[in-house]
Amino acid sequence: MNRKLTLSALSAMALLATLSPQARGGDGYLYHDSHVHLTNYVQEGTEIHEYLEIMGDKVGRSTLFGLPLQQKWSYLNTEDNAPTYYLHSDAELYYYSFTDAVIAEQYNSLSESEKERFDPMITGFNPTDMYAVDHIKRVMKMYPGVFVGIGEFSVHKEFVSAKIAGETATLNNRALDRIFGFAAASGLIVLFHNDIDVPFSHEGTLPAYAKQMHELIMEHRETTVIWAHTGLGRIVYPRRGEDNEDGVGHNPSHLDLVEMTLKDSRLVNLHFDISWDAVAKYILATPESTKRAADLINTYPDRFLFGTDAVAPDIETYYDVYTLYKPLWDALTPEANRMIKIENYERIFDGAKKKVAAWEEKNGE
Repeated sequence: MNRKLTLSALSAMALLATLSPQARGGDGYLYHDSHVHLTNYVQEGTEIHEYLEIMGDKVGRSTLFGLPLQQKWSYLNTEDNAPTYYLHSDAELYYYSFTDAVIAEQYNSLSESEKERFDPMITGFNPTDMYAVDHIKRVMKMYPGVFVGIGEFSVHKEFVSAKIAGETATLNNRALDRIFGFAAASGLIVLFHNDIDVPFSHEGTLPAYAKQMHELIMEHRETTVIWAHTGLGRIVYPRRGEDNEDGVGHNPSHLDLVEMTLKDSRLVNLHFDISWDAVAKYILATPESTKRAADLINTYPDRFLFGTDAVAPDIETYYDVYTLYKPLWDALTPEANRMIKIENYERIFDGAKKKVAAWEEKNGE
């Protein structure tokens, strides 16, 4: 590679190299990555062959999506200082549909064997638009054999939702209902970000969006759904869980709420990814929180996926989230380790590939 490795990057790579084959998946890879943005909020990113080099022989497969939102560069707001992130400016965000063509063209630049390591996703649609499904269909027909899912897109997201131009996305919007319905009909996976609660929420109350979220999933039981980051955010903290003030009953913690979801037979189509370093820090905050998360994953090993949430992946930081999670990996059973890192990805995405291929064959022009 052309870029020079820093000492921290070399240290991380050295640590990964020491892992035994038993610590890797059955095919020798450390993991498949369920959550990767090839581009950032100004549609700049990592060339796909460079990302493939970063993956090397450590990461087997990876999702591939851009970011559906573009940060506007408003001269009146930041003058000549060009923002590259949504927190760098007060100017609005807007939906950027061309991102899907960028991802498809990058994917199609690969050899057939290289393509087997990627699972591209459609993101360039507005989830409040009743025409969103038409955009998704159009992309599938323009690029057959490329996409296997939609996402990551956002509904409720701290900081972001209020900045998006136009109508605010909600879970009970008929447009979103149509998207989930089409995903079931076509076999597309849905991977989306939805905060479980509002920022700085009060303990002792039901998370603001938990009920609507569960109703949406139950309404679309044939849709394979991955809930990004288990519903957490930078300032959407996991609930601690504690007894009520009167000593009667119990205010559920975040993991209690996740467990209730996993136990519900009407929500078996719902999976969780534990991507993002913010989520890792919540899980690893204390030995007790790590054990609680590990116990949950060990009990329901088929319902979780690991992803980095890398944006424009860089060799210097790409493996940081994986190495950060080492205390969790150590607390998981061998079966749970294989499933969260390798097997669940293969089962879900390979299944989607077959269903989407069948839909495209039937509906292609």
